[in-house]
Amino acid sequence: MYKFDKNAHSVYTLNYHLVQCIKYRKKILGNEKIVEELKSRTQNIATAYGVKILSMEPDMDHVHILFTAKPQTPLIKFINNWKSSTAKAIKNRYPELEKLLWNGKFWSDSYCLITTGQTTLEQVRQYVENQGDLK
Repeated sequence: MYKFDKNAHSVYTLNYHLVQCIKYRKKILGNEKIVEELKSRTQNIATAYGVKILSMEPDMDHVHILFTAKPQTPLIKFINNWKSSTAKAIKNRYPELEKLLWNGKFWSDSYCLITTGQTTLEQVRQYVENQGDLK
């Protein structure tokens, strides 16, 4: 059964999995203080965009973020703002990272954004295909 969010004129469930790598997969997310800074900044930015962080865990060279959003959330703006704001804050707070980064770049330009659901794609396909059988 779906768990829906709602606003004035719709119900929805919009869940996303974002994977973002450090530029050239530099292994800099092993420092717990940097991770805490990243998580704190992420939460603040998410709140400003009406995004709810469900889970966030880094590996040494990338981070996974599971979040929900509203239909009107500008995802590209959220992601780009998150990337630039977290990079700037972390580089300012930990200037020693500059020598580990290539040309001062923190995040890779590219990212992976996956929609997630509460059912599998095959379950939804079967549901849609079976609608004609209800006549």
